[in-house]
Amino acid sequence: MEHRTAPHLPPLLTAARGLTPADIVFSNALLFDPFTCEWKETDFAVSSGRVAGLGKYRGRKTVDLRGRRVVPGLIDAHVHIESSLLSPPEYARLVSSHGTTTVVADPHEIANVCGKEGIEFMLRERVGLPVDILLMLPSCVPATPMDRGGAVLTADDLRPFLSREGVLGLGEVMNVPGVLNGDPEVMDKIALCPIVDGHAPLLTGNDLSAYLAMGIQSDHESTSLTEAAEKLSLGMYLYLREGSTEKNLSDLIPLANDRTSPFLSFATDDRHADMLASAGHIDDCIRKAVGCGLEPEIAIRMATLSPAGRFGLSDRGAVVPGRLADFCVLGEGEQFSVGRTYKCGQPGGGFPRRVPGRIRSPMECRLPDAGVLSIKGSGKARVIGLLPHQILTSSLEFDVDGGELPDHGRDILKAVVCNRYRAGPTGIGLVHGFGLQEGALAASVSHDAHNLIAVGADDRSLLSALSSVMRAGGGMAVANGNDSLLLPLECAGLMSVLPAEEVSLRLLSLNRKAGGLGSIEEPFMYLSFLALTVIPHLRITDRGLFDVDAFRDVPLFL
Repeated sequence: MEHRTAPHLPPLLTAARGLTPADIVFSNALLFDPFTCEWKETDFAVSSGRVAGLGKYRGRKTVDLRGRRVVPGLIDAHVHIESSLLSPPEYARLVSSHGTTTVVADPHEIANVCGKEGIEFMLRERVGLPVDILLMLPSCVPATPMDRGGAVLTADDLRPFLSREGVLGLGEVMNVPGVLNGDPEVMDKIALCPIVDGHAPLLTGNDLSAYLAMGIQSDHESTSLTEAAEKLSLGMYLYLREGSTEKNLSDLIPLANDRTSPFLSFATDDRHADMLASAGHIDDCIRKAVGCGLEPEIAIRMATLSPAGRFGLSDRGAVVPGRLADFCVLGEGEQFSVGRTYKCGQPGGGFPRRVPGRIRSPMECRLPDAGVLSIKGSGKARVIGLLPHQILTSSLEFDVDGGELPDHGRDILKAVVCNRYRAGPTGIGLVHGFGLQEGALAASVSHDAHNLIAVGADDRSLLSALSSVMRAGGGMAVANGNDSLLLPLECAGLMSVLPAEEVSLRLLSLNRKAGGLGSIEEPFMYLSFLALTVIPHLRITDRGLFDVDAFRDVPLFL
């Protein structure tokens, strides 16, 4: 047969047939095949940013990998970039160094603050990065109808985004009562997209079946093996989560094997910049899974082909002909360690720092008067209980006297929420588990409404920490009396404009200062979830205490 090499033929086609040289040939690779979970000694060719073929090829350039292991680019199945405290360009620069080439991100944090403007910001910032940021449209802005954040997004608001490049589907449907009660607005949102992520902590039995029957396909909130096994058996894709505080991987990894791995992926969800810099990203999940006894090949599959398959991303997840040339060259030794990351066949290292664009950071609240922080009365009170390495809380009951708080002996501190979008009342509650012996913490990161939240051992420090965050237009602060330390978060009060390295150092300084006041580890991540009204059991909002199980506001004293 005559070989045609006419100019109109795609370069990928002619390179794959061996008629023209490929752009690059990577020789002497030990390549991981996630379809068979086997390793192959082979060369592979790249043309026009995609894999042309495996085997012997000619190339305009050759890179000798000298027998190093090569795996497909890693994929995070569910993440909120805002929770890293980094702008999208800095986030991409950092996680690329850990082998990540794709993240599936739900921008509901910035959407709760800035509405459609927040989604537009994330779509603009995703362009030209060494990592593909693919967006799931935020389904619950606000998280519940009772929450008062910076925006309300309806199905009609989301619909125009469906045709935008980089939009995959509908993000986690957190309003479980809305689904189970057939709320028309929730149902309209679920009907927008064929790909719908879920969020169903502790949901089981008939209610879980009803939730799935409405077209929701995945979950990342499982905290026990029993819960995860039930969801998997009913057809849910599961994302095994390992964030700064949500450490569920070790409990769920026994579920993973060669039969279940197509339905299991890794997710970081909420991982601060300092943890990304020190521990890593999805590469860290792989190491931890292997450390728990999982076969390395299955763990790598869960980080590559499995999430690609879940989201219908047939252009990535494996180094095979026609797919994007996204891959990692691993370091020497048996441990999974990324030496270099390639995006579309080009090395991801050396990506220049890019300052993010501007977006507003609403801050209309006023500092509460000192008298507002006083708790009057005594008796049996509801107290939010922190759970180590979980974002679930417990609903505790303690006999307390409002005039004798804080109670350091029983570790009962005041928690405060101020609505940052408008003048209004301040929510006051009690929390157990932070360990502060003095001082206070405050932040404009408090999922999902992102009102101002603080916890403290004395009212003076509480007001000082809140004041620091307000004056900065958003941030995280540790205060002891009038002495305070701040990490400014200029982008919507959620993300910093600083380089990732600087954000990590400042966050470490905040955590060290908080630790010196007696705080638990990662206090700001625990603080940020105190107001999340879609995670059981007890939360604090600008209205006061919220019982997630009863789905209503409740008084402090029983």
